[in-house]
Formats: sequence, C-alpha cells, structure tokens
Amino acid sequence: MRQRFALFSLLIAWLLATGSQWDLVQTFAWGRMFLGYSETMSLLDAAKKTFDPEKPCALCCAVRKAKQQQSNSSLPPETKLREKLLLVFQPTPSVVILSLETNSWSPSDLLPLSAERAAPPSPPPRRLA
Repeated sequence: MRQRFALFSLLIAWLLATGSQWDLVQTFAWGRMFLGYSETMSLLDAAKKTFDPEKPCALCCAVRKAKQQQSNSSLPPETKLREKLLLVFQPTPSVVILSLETNSWSPSDLLPLSAERAAPPSPPPRRLA
C-alpha cells in the first residue's frame, strides 16, 4: 500500500511539474462544451464548434492565460540546466571531530573523518583459490 501511495504521489508531482494540470482542465472544458452543443445540434457540428479557436469558452480562455503565464515565468532551459549542475556539483562540507576530553582545544585537535580511515590496500587483495 505504501509503495502504491508513493508511486501515485510521484505521478501527481510529475504531472504538476510539467504543467499537465492545464491539459486536464482543457480536456474537461472541451467535454463540457461538446455535451452542451450536442444537445441542440448534430455530433459533427458540435465537434466543429467545440474545437473552433474563434469561439473559446471562459474556461478555455482561463487555461490559455494560465499556460501563457507559466511559460513566461519559466527560465530559459540553459539557465535551468546550469542551476541543476551547480546543485549536483556542490562541494561537500568537511566533517570535523572535536576532542571533548579537555576544556581547551587547539587547531591540531581537529581531526577530519577521513584521517581515521585506513587507506585502501594497494594492490587490491587477490582471491585465494
């Protein structure tokens, strides 16, 4: 159950991040327009009038305006890529261990974590047959 919820949450986040919510709203608007028109005219005429760009409904206009605002507010792709690369290649902070045995400390007491680890064996050990 937890995995299904995680996958569903990931799908929803992906759809919202790509702007697909406006496509869903647009599809709903077309369906509502088509149902309204098909009550009074033939299906072919209802479909033509539904998808006629000259006569959009209020919901279609709202979707168009929201998509334009979203595309205007987004950064150029190369700027987005540059920011992502900066996040990926951020330097890792060095971890320092302080000796708490004495009340005073000196810079020589600072030990990085990598100093406590032994160096890997060189050459690597061979498998015994």
